[in-house]
Amino acid sequence: MPSRSIAAPAARYTRTAIALHWLLALALFGLLALGTYMTELPLSPTRLKLYNWHKWAGVTVALLSLLRLLWRLTHRPPPQPGLPRWQARVAHAAHMLLYVLFFAVPLAGWVYSSAAGVPIVWFGVLPLPDLVAPDRALAEAIRPLHGVLAYALAAIVAVHVAAALKHHALDGLGTLWRMWPWPART
Repeated sequence: MPSRSIAAPAARYTRTAIALHWLLALALFGLLALGTYMTELPLSPTRLKLYNWHKWAGVTVALLSLLRLLWRLTHRPPPQPGLPRWQARVAHAAHMLLYVLFFAVPLAGWVYSSAAGVPIVWFGVLPLPDLVAPDRALAEAIRPLHGVLAYALAAIVAVHVAAALKHHALDGLGTLWRMWPWPART
């Protein structure tokens, strides 16, 4: 029977890993909200401005994801004692899928923008190369893929959050303290 008390584990992620985790979490939430909102707007200067902001944020998320992946490859995560083997395997697979989607979503958006013939100029300063030549048919095919991948990412994130809360509160593993920005109070 799992313990109902919540322990503070001895092993925490590094400050860099914690900062990248929460920065990406906030950015992804903001991007999903912005993307959902802007697509419902009629064609207007506001909509065009929001699309640019969305693209800038998407490129930034891709770069932060690359930094996070490089950090993760060079810094092993702390062990999670008390997790059944099958749950550890599912968690590992979910994390792998998260990393794939961290890159697939912005890349699909970039390909869509390139195929639509709309350049990405990061923060209005740095023009990024087109990944494909303008092609209306390709743009129409990629556009829904970008959305599907974004909602798939949101779904995996929701499962990730639910699992972390379950392991923390119901299983008493103190899971949240491992990635929480502030040390646990014991």
